[in-house]
Amino acid sequence: MTDDVWGDEYRVVREAMDWAEARVVRETDPKTTARSAEELREAAGQTVCAEGIGGHAALRLFIDVLEPATRAQDDPMNLAYVPSAPTRASVAFDFVTSAANVFGGVWETGAGVIFAENEALAWVVQLLGWPRTAGGCFVSGGTSGNLSALVAAREAALARRGSRPAQGWQLACAGEVHSSVRAAARVLDVSIIEVPGDDRGRMTGASLEPVLRSHPDVFAVVATAGTTNAGLIDDMVGIADSCAAHGVWMHVDGAYGGAGLAAPSVRALFEGVERADSFIVDPHKWLFAPYDSCALLYRDPASARAAHAQNANYLDQIDRGSWNPADLAVHLSRRVRGLPFWFSLATHGTDRYAAAVERTLDISRTVAAAIRSSSHLELVCEPQLSVLLFRRVGWNPEAYREWSQRLAREGVILCLPTTWHGETVLRLAFVNPATKAERVIKVLDTLVQPAVSSSSVVV
Repeated sequence: MTDDVWGDEYRVVREAMDWAEARVVRETDPKTTARSAEELREAAGQTVCAEGIGGHAALRLFIDVLEPATRAQDDPMNLAYVPSAPTRASVAFDFVTSAANVFGGVWETGAGVIFAENEALAWVVQLLGWPRTAGGCFVSGGTSGNLSALVAAREAALARRGSRPAQGWQLACAGEVHSSVRAAARVLDVSIIEVPGDDRGRMTGASLEPVLRSHPDVFAVVATAGTTNAGLIDDMVGIADSCAAHGVWMHVDGAYGGAGLAAPSVRALFEGVERADSFIVDPHKWLFAPYDSCALLYRDPASARAAHAQNANYLDQIDRGSWNPADLAVHLSRRVRGLPFWFSLATHGTDRYAAAVERTLDISRTVAAAIRSSSHLELVCEPQLSVLLFRRVGWNPEAYREWSQRLAREGVILCLPTTWHGETVLRLAFVNPATKAERVIKVLDTLVQPAVSSSSVVV
């Protein structure tokens, strides 16, 4: 492995692979270990210099200073935001994906691995109940997925109408829509029409209908299949009816909750999603893949190609009849980030995936039942998927923050406050089938009073 430019890299490659193998199987904790840039600069010293510091020194720096200043997203007691719980198979194959170093933008350079990615996408298409001609590609995350889908929606509306509305395009969504949709609207220079939600903030067909009737310049409606904050699902049937009546593109953001399509116990909650024009789900959230991966799908991929295909002299040789992921989203260069998901899915099978999603739902239901039976805790809304919002009766925002931060520093649990209808509450997001409900319930017992020390709780 000696190169006349880089020298002998065998040792550093071997050491890096050994560390990666050990990390895949080691025990973790959800401890908050972030350090300031100043502290890290002092501990790390000058890492990039003319002579280099050598592979062994760089790896030791990563192991001793840099990686410890990060949080384990895959720890079973990391229940904040929407964490990630990849299978070991998917993590291992992420290394294989990097080592293969495939350009995944066009079929000519990556036919075999794009074929594999499409096999994984076909499973999601099947879950959606879409025709087999549907398809898409993998992008970095929900933000890229939502943006790419809305670009296609806007271009489709422009093709139908023939010109941009004098006052500009409009996008309809509920107030609980993910922040990435608002970011996409800014990038696209379109205005947002906020659709009134029901008592839990969900968009319904009844509330959407008058909006579309009075705003003819709406080019797309974004429905949410599992809100990030509360895990709630919009009225898919009603929204689909309204979109169909007005000829408006229906996009479904299922970045977190879309994985629930695999679980028979909640599949009925998604009824109507089969009529959507585009859909996203993040395998790195609840489908057990490593960062970063978002499955972006179109009912009619031709609409995506019309919006996204890039043309240039040096791209003239691309076979546009092939399945080119570069033609389906806002990207050209891309790694085959869906490959670790495909490998894990192929390794374990779709039945085991469905069982894993069901297990996390069972965990969340067990914890929810314990909260209902508690004398000092209350659910603030009935959960639909695997996110729980609850209050500790009598606590103020500062008490929530103190409890949350203390347990995060001690590495007991990561459970962060959020807001619900203006009230500060606590939130748990279950996406890891290795989480033990009894451990979580025991930690919640420390919410009896702020003064109780979590260090006495054995979990």
